[in-house]
Parts: sequence; structure tokens; C-alpha cells
Amino acid sequence: MEPQFLCYLAAVIRFLMCLSLALPLAAWGQLQKIHPCTLVETEWADGDSFSVRLPDGKLQTVRLYGVDCIEMHVQGDDSNARRLRDQRRYFGIADILTAKSVGQAAKAETTRLLAKPFTIHTTFADGRGDGRFSRVYAFVETADGGNLSELLVSAGLARAFGVVRQLPDGTPGHEWAQQLKDLELTAARAGRGAWQHTNWMKLPHDRKEARDEVAEIEAAKGKRTIAEDQPVEINTAARDELMGLPGIGEKTANRIIEARPYSSIEDLARVQGISSAGLDKLRPFLTLGKP
Repeated sequence: MEPQFLCYLAAVIRFLMCLSLALPLAAWGQLQKIHPCTLVETEWADGDSFSVRLPDGKLQTVRLYGVDCIEMHVQGDDSNARRLRDQRRYFGIADILTAKSVGQAAKAETTRLLAKPFTIHTTFADGRGDGRFSRVYAFVETADGGNLSELLVSAGLARAFGVVRQLPDGTPGHEWAQQLKDLELTAARAGRGAWQHTNWMKLPHDRKEARDEVAEIEAAKGKRTIAEDQPVEINTAARDELMGLPGIGEKTANRIIEARPYSSIEDLARVQGISSAGLDKLRPFLTLGKP
């Protein structure tokens, strides 16, 4: 066989191999519309995380984009207890049991709104907060066309907080985040849901206390030793795993998840809150697998 033809054949093979690798990456991040879905009631579910039966009969755990409902289940390690305390402070609720009752109300409202078959829009991006559980981020559209995240915030049963992305209708994620904040403000003004229990005089103190606590934890994490022989995989790591990295708090962890996938560790530089110096500190503790 002629050498020139062999060179041409090799070039074609390389092109096809590159194309086969590029196609999944091009498709990555594209929302898939799945309908009809039904809610599977479980004891562990709450307002923003629940089990869904897909049209093919498979079960999928879903985590809503953009919102955070108050924790109901405080078991095992103390991470959920800390989150419950943080949520209580955010809403300015004095009593922890009152805060948990708002979480129960959020679960009840989600169950009511999803009583009829609904639609999810998802890229199947890893939505784990806790590494022990597997779930994917999704937008949930109710039977009458409502956005479940927006409905929960409007009812005062969730805060506008967490991972966002472009909506199915093309609205940019950052714009939607602001819309959720506006809905939250309206719910607070009307005293709906959690906001009916808010101690407005004490709210600034509670939130400052929460911020100070986060800053203290961040300072401590910046000094501790993390095992370099067990690096964190940035395309699949759970939120809690990312928060174990030096200088990474919950907001930055959410931003890291939102900006996935990464084709190189250097891509983390595009995440708000990670400077070039911060990336240099993180690099020894990171690894990169397939998106």
C-alpha cells in the first residue's frame, strides 16, 4: 500500500476518533425534556429532593435547580444539622423545631403540586450534596406549566439559593437567579411560609453570626492538611467533598458544580471566587476524569 495513502488513512482515523470524543461533549449540557414523570413518595424526600419515576419505569432522584428547602432529616453526621441551623438563621426563625416544620410544609407542597404527571428538564448533571446519595439536577414543570422552584420560593417554603443554569426557555441562569430573589422578597414582604416566623429585629444578627461561622470554618480549612493521594474529581465530586478543599465554601462549591464540565483543571479559573493563587493551592488536591 502506498505510504501517501497510509498517511491519508491515518489522518482520517484520527479525525474520526476526535469526532467520536467531541460528540458527547457537544451534547453535554443540553437539557433533555422528559415526560410524563410521576412522583414516588419516600420518607427521605423533602421539598427540593425527591424520587421520580421516568416514562421507562426507572427511578431517578431529582434535586431542584436554584432553591433550597429547610432540612427535615437530621441524622448520621452533623452536616445536615449545620445546614438546618444555617437555614433557620437565613429565615430569621428562632426555634429549630419551627424551622423543621417549614421543611415538612415544603415537602407537602411539592407532593401536592406533583400529584399529576409532570415534566423534568435535565442534563443528568450530578446533583449530590452528600456523597452518600446519587441525584441529578433538574427543572421540574408541573402539570399546569408552573416552575416548581419558583412556586416553592413564592410560597415562602424555599430560599433562592444553590446551583442555577439556563432555563429551558433560554433565560440565562444568572437572570433566573435574580428572578428567584425577587420572588423571595415578595414572599417575605407578604409573610408567607417560613417568613411568617421571622424575627425581623434579630434577622441581621442571625445572618451575621452565620457568615462569621462560615469565615471561621474557611480559615480553619485553609490550614488543615488534605490527603494528596486521594484527590477530588472536579467533574463528579459532591458539594460536601468540594467544601473539604482549602478555601472552598458552599457558595463556591455550588458555582463549581454549576460550571461543569471541565476539560482541564485550569478551567476552574473561570469560577467566581477562585483566583489564580487559589487555584494553585487547590491543584495538588484535584484530579480530572471524563466529563
